[in-house]
Amino acid sequence: MNQQIIAVGGGGFSTESEPGIDQYILDQALKKSPKIGFIATASGDAASYLMKFHTRFSKLDCVPSHLDLFRRTSNISGWMSEQDIIFVGGGNTKSMLGVWSAWDLQTHLRIALEQGTVLAGISAGAICWFEAGVTDSWAGELKALEGLGFLSGSCCPHYSLEADRAPVYRKMIRDREIMDGFAIDDGACVHFEAGRPKRVVSARGAASAYYVSVVDNELKEVAVAGVEMVHVT
Repeated sequence: MNQQIIAVGGGGFSTESEPGIDQYILDQALKKSPKIGFIATASGDAASYLMKFHTRFSKLDCVPSHLDLFRRTSNISGWMSEQDIIFVGGGNTKSMLGVWSAWDLQTHLRIALEQGTVLAGISAGAICWFEAGVTDSWAGELKALEGLGFLSGSCCPHYSLEADRAPVYRKMIRDREIMDGFAIDDGACVHFEAGRPKRVVSARGAASAYYVSVVDNELKEVAVAGVEMVHVT
């Protein structure tokens, strides 16, 4: 099966912006009216966040639903098997992964990926797919956090929007506190296929994604190499 993961740096329906990114994600299911399931665990299944998801996607050609983990929870494997796309929302990454572990959600997500379900997510929902990421789960401090490891390397979302993201991520990589990885602006996403970056999608001005690494003891930050760059509206 073709394994696809789409990591969004920020924006989209979460901020009632960039409908092009949301449509791009739907298009990757390669079918009419795909079923897209939302997992909002990182926000504590906040009603306002669920409303934003349903408001945006109910206007697009798809069938939206969501998975509750803080209320009565449905059959997880059954719900996931019905989805063409699973979209993970933003919020507290550490708390999200803790709840997921209690429900063994990582196993269900791995099975879904291997069966061809498109996995996508924004902020915490982007970080989670990587070996590690930069998170603001702790108040007033950015820290490195271990992820699920579906994708190699690390991830830093909100790269252009939040002033402290870039210097902290660069220092973490320089000091080898975190492995080399992908920095993604708000309004942009990186589309991975079979574990490799395939495309960078931008829906906001100069929004893009970068690969940050240490080469010969020198920090390097360059545009993601060898991929197609696509602009959507």
